[in-house]
Amino acid sequence: MRPANPSLFVTVFKEGLSIDFQYYEMVFMERTTEAMGGNDLRCKGWRQEAILRMLENNLENAEIPEELIIYGGTGKAARNWECYDEIVEILKNLEDDETMVIQSGKPVAVFKTWKNSPRVLMANSNIVSHWSTWEKFHELEELGLIMYGQMTAGSWCYIGTQGIIQGTYETFAALAKKHFNSNLKGKIVLTGGIGGMGGAQPLAVKMDKGVCIAVECDEQRIDRRVKAGFCDLKVKDIDEAVEMAMSAKKDGKALSIGLLGNCADILPKLVRDGFKPDVVTDQTSAHDELNGYIPAGYYGESVKDALKLRKENPDEYIKQSVVSMKNHCKAMLDFKKNGAVVFDYGNNLRGQAEKAGLKNAFDYPGFVPAYIRPMLCVGRGPFRWLALSGNPDDILKTDKLVIKMFPKDDVLSNWISLAEKYLPWEGLPSRVCWLGYGDREKLALAMNKMVGDGKIGPVAITRDHLDSGSVASPYRETESMKDGSDAVADWPLLNALLNCAAGADSVQIHNGGGVGIGLSTHAGMVVVCDGTKETDERIKRVFKTDPGMGVVRHADAGYKEAIDVINKTDICSPMIKNKVQ
Repeated sequence: MRPANPSLFVTVFKEGLSIDFQYYEMVFMERTTEAMGGNDLRCKGWRQEAILRMLENNLENAEIPEELIIYGGTGKAARNWECYDEIVEILKNLEDDETMVIQSGKPVAVFKTWKNSPRVLMANSNIVSHWSTWEKFHELEELGLIMYGQMTAGSWCYIGTQGIIQGTYETFAALAKKHFNSNLKGKIVLTGGIGGMGGAQPLAVKMDKGVCIAVECDEQRIDRRVKAGFCDLKVKDIDEAVEMAMSAKKDGKALSIGLLGNCADILPKLVRDGFKPDVVTDQTSAHDELNGYIPAGYYGESVKDALKLRKENPDEYIKQSVVSMKNHCKAMLDFKKNGAVVFDYGNNLRGQAEKAGLKNAFDYPGFVPAYIRPMLCVGRGPFRWLALSGNPDDILKTDKLVIKMFPKDDVLSNWISLAEKYLPWEGLPSRVCWLGYGDREKLALAMNKMVGDGKIGPVAITRDHLDSGSVASPYRETESMKDGSDAVADWPLLNALLNCAAGADSVQIHNGGGVGIGLSTHAGMVVVCDGTKETDERIKRVFKTDPGMGVVRHADAGYKEAIDVINKTDICSPMIKNKVQ
């Protein structure tokens, strides 16, 4: 029987110790974690306590919590349970002028720094460029030296499917406006994957009044999304799903369907059957051909056979995955040829298919250049916050604050209304609002004042790594940059360094994200609102540096929208200021 903690297994083996592995696995595999709420502190300050609660919240919302896997197939919060427990103990004893250093999910040191320095610094999955491949990663992982952190999994900023929902909604809304001059009413969206990230798709489509068929091979994931309210119903028959979708389309009814099946089987079949969806995309874990994607032929009960193959014959598993992804991508191209709007949702399916020999895999665009980049140019991105008290009323109070502070932002007001109507709470109550340069600082200061006045409990503010200036990813966020700088990774590294200098409470640098090892460099941050004047000063700096670097990055690439922001604000960029396009 495989021990739940590989590093402990290695220790026991090397030292010749005896252990009851059946008991050991039972203890660790049944372990669960929930985020603490309330106002009591286990740590020496709210900055440390907030980070601990965010870590716990990751596990509470995890796909496979017993293995510390948060989402994306392999995205983990800590390298193993031994490391997790040590992280918790360090946070509980961390002084207000100390910094814990995390190397790929393992706490390696605590150093005396400054009171305004980050309390936690993390680096996950980073490998020297020449060796930055999945093969080398798996070799290092087998040795217990590294961990895949995805984006918000390894940075402890994951807040469940609610974390990605607004970005998904904004993407579909932008698509609908561009291609249909309205919303998605009377349109069918066909997609795949409703795990930790993709699970937002059915609800986002429904929120924009459309019909969604989301194909998922893991039945438990469908059940989980239906139970949480992110998907209306589960269907096991393809023809039944199509019939329901066509009926809803005809009636102009918003509906989300979780279809049990495998995309590599179902999409080609639907093409052959002549089915014509209006929009096609995908959010399966195609970035990882071994531990993420499930090959054709496996779904429902047979998923366990795929997992067995993955463990016993990984080379054969990868071979089947790569062929399946090629067929999956080809079906999407066929839908495009038949008139559907097709776009890549950032999981590297196109890259995998091209590697498998599909020469025209990139004939449909990624979602960022197609729909999101204008927002990134002005520093607009997924600003999010968590109510550390665990009280949903704290979030509802901040909702009212958002509407009061930004009355002219109809998109934002509409989003808050939809979020309160549709979104379930997951773990610590949280909210996501896409805000731009200047607005993030204003809202953060106002929320910190609410904390200081006792109107709400402490709040942790963070964001997705998918943001304006915090990522370099040529197959996703920085695809088709105007100046050809798609692969320049200096920007996210500078973003992280600058946020450290500005006083963020936690800063992280990762490799891989949602597209895979070697294909993305990205950074994250956290600022904790504890109501103090010192936090006001951190907010004034971090919420200028963080989105500001995004504006500078896009202005440097030649985007007029970003140059206009620099010319109209306090951002100091001498080589860009007053530059006219």
